Amino acid sequence: MLKGALAAAVTPLADGGASLDEEAVLPLVSFLAGGGLDGILALGTTGEGIMFSVAERRRVAELFVAARPPGFDVAVHCGAQTTIDTVALAAHAAEIGADAVAVIAPPYFTFDERGLVHHFVEAARACAPLPFYVYEFAARSGYAISLDVIARIRDQASNLVGLKVSDTPFDAVRRYLLDGLDVFVGNEPLALEGMEHGAVGSVSGLASAFPEVVAALVHGRSRTAHEQVCLLRDRLATVPFQAALKAVLSERGVPIREHVRAPLRTLDPAERVIVLEAARAVGVLPPD
Repeated sequence: MLKGALAAAVTPLADGGASLDEEAVLPLVSFLAGGGLDGILALGTTGEGIMFSVAERRRVAELFVAARPPGFDVAVHCGAQTTIDTVALAAHAAEIGADAVAVIAPPYFTFDERGLVHHFVEAARACAPLPFYVYEFAARSGYAISLDVIARIRDQASNLVGLKVSDTPFDAVRRYLLDGLDVFVGNEPLALEGMEHGAVGSVSGLASAFPEVVAALVHGRSRTAHEQVCLLRDRLATVPFQAALKAVLSERGVPIREHVRAPLRTLDPAERVIVLEAARAVGVLPPD
């Protein structure tokens, strides 16, 4: 079972985003663990997972699992466009010893409930008995997963233990706070309110570059950390998010290039100023 504060980890890339930067994975994991986090979710939205081939996703998962220190969890996001690929990735995550699997609903098509239930149940069964999490993010999948679909998955997949919910506003999160399922809040400004209503933690994109801030938010219920994540989300809302996190990591001494997989793009000079000023505002970089 996952716990506490987890980073939705970036994926280190090289060659302008065309290839994996395998050597950067261990320093990244060491930085995140040293920042007080309980683990990571690899290959999610922040990790650009949907942009990679199945073979690349397998390799990234293997690298993150191999890099984890004792007591540090590595969950793998295995959601893909097709059930075949999703099942193959979930089975692979179990084979390599990942700690959990998460799956987002496939984008593009409007799927009916029967098709969605089949998709999630097959993925859960492929990685059983690993803990399985439904990843709810309507802004990325294009639709919200209904409570009826979740109930039907729960009836058929005994390893469904929770959800990552990245929706906003809080009313969109509240509906998923179901008895007996662990919920991780994805939107950090909603994390405190979510935990007050029963959420168990956060799987956070910001934690990939600001681990100590999110650790303080989740573990210490810090109001200062809450204000900091609100500032960061506000300042980074208009810039390429994955590139912004990689820029901050690079400035913090982690050997991460600012490369992303096209059509995601890197920061322009004005955007880079915005990002680094935000990092200075929360104290993770020294004043300019």
